[in-house]
Amino acid sequence: MTSNLEKIDLLKVPKHIGIIMDGNGRWAKKRFMPRPMGHREGAKRVIDIVEAAYNINVKSLSLYAFSTENWKRPEDEINALEDLLIKYIKSQLDRIVKNGVRINLCGDYKAFPIPVQKEIERALKETEQNDKMILNIALNYGSHMEIINACKNISQDVLRDKISVSSIEERLFEKYLYTNDQAPIDLLIRPGGEKRISNFMLYQLAYAEFYFTDILWPDFTKEKFYEAIVEYQNRNRRYGGL
Repeated sequence: MTSNLEKIDLLKVPKHIGIIMDGNGRWAKKRFMPRPMGHREGAKRVIDIVEAAYNINVKSLSLYAFSTENWKRPEDEINALEDLLIKYIKSQLDRIVKNGVRINLCGDYKAFPIPVQKEIERALKETEQNDKMILNIALNYGSHMEIINACKNISQDVLRDKISVSSIEERLFEKYLYTNDQAPIDLLIRPGGEKRISNFMLYQLAYAEFYFTDILWPDFTKEKFYEAIVEYQNRNRRYGGL
């Protein structure tokens, strides 16, 4: 039986893939486990999918890890997510550095406790020169706020005479986003059964193909990831044309 990986045209791999990692809590609930157990299992899939993307030469992978709305969740769940982030960086950073992956934070990570901030900053520092793949991790992220902040920073630069109003166009605006100098998202994957984008990279998703599946994130294997890419490659992307 042919695997989905074998079906992929490696010359037409999406340059930028976004994933809304949804369903950890429901995965745990179905198994009568505490919700943090679902996040723990979901963290294993992060390792798998980052490796899968790297192996087929995806240039940017954006993972929606924690939204600005997720602060409404129970404190023990938030604490578990913070602990998992620290453990992920500590256990995977050497491998990430070795493979030439650059970590890029999207969102205001300064809202997290100091130990979390320190690990994030260590990861940013140690990977800043890497250029094989960019791993965008969206933490305390919301696209509305990203766009508003971009507008504020552009306005400040106009007032400081760093740029002119007439110079403001798409390419300049994109430099003020967290994904500066990256391709727009080609493919958005959302496991978990929901069919919405939940304030995730609205600008970057303008012409993305969407792939929704009922599979919960902790069950989203490499084979399912490759299946999404195969479906993407079988679509006709017209960009408004015929």
